[in-house]
Amino acid sequence: MLRLYHVLLGGVLVLLLPLGIKVVSPRLSRTNGMPEQPHASSLASKSNQGNLWKSILDQTASPTGWQVAACDGNTSVLCVSANGKRLGTVEIAVYPLEKQQNFQNLLRQAGIEPGKNIDYQNPQYKTQVSTALNAWVNDYYTFLSKERQGSYGNRIAFSTHPPQQAQVGKLQGLSYGFTGVKVQGGVQEHHLGYVAFDGKNLYVIRTAFNPSLKTGKFERLENLAIFEPYLRAIAANLRLP
Repeated sequence: MLRLYHVLLGGVLVLLLPLGIKVVSPRLSRTNGMPEQPHASSLASKSNQGNLWKSILDQTASPTGWQVAACDGNTSVLCVSANGKRLGTVEIAVYPLEKQQNFQNLLRQAGIEPGKNIDYQNPQYKTQVSTALNAWVNDYYTFLSKERQGSYGNRIAFSTHPPQQAQVGKLQGLSYGFTGVKVQGGVQEHHLGYVAFDGKNLYVIRTAFNPSLKTGKFERLENLAIFEPYLRAIAANLRLP
């Protein structure tokens, strides 16, 4: 019965994935886990200065009986639990713009000079930021597709989700994600993410169903699916910028 459930759930995920999805059948991969963001060697996250969730978390929407709170410790991880048992975690990382040459270039291509004063209410600026973030996500998808080539073979169909506009605090950001579905039934991995930019820092929120990950994941795919709309509401109510 459990295997049948995952087969059905995998089928539902495939049917619900937005139109315009990109699907590839990779051949060889260096990792089965979630890869780093594009040009990871140039990223210097400052979220290791303490658990950032403690200062930015506002309203915490959750299913009945579930609890959402910043995890203990200095790592920027959000804990989701029920009945005293942890169901999953959500990571947030902050990347200073000065250390991201690639995103600086994407901003310039969109018509924004990095470091200039910004107006969050300016429609033109919002459009330009959205263009840069879309390019960032597409770069990430290109990176992912190369990373997944190989170990999946013909056993798993890898797909990326079209980026969608999403509110991240007061910032206009994007949601994105990707999924690996087993041809014989079941889901190998399912990742969700949000990205936003405040003029100085790039904010990346992510979680997943992926057994190979140590954190930033849910142990059960069905719990991640239940929590997904609540995470969107939480992101919208963050104290950002």
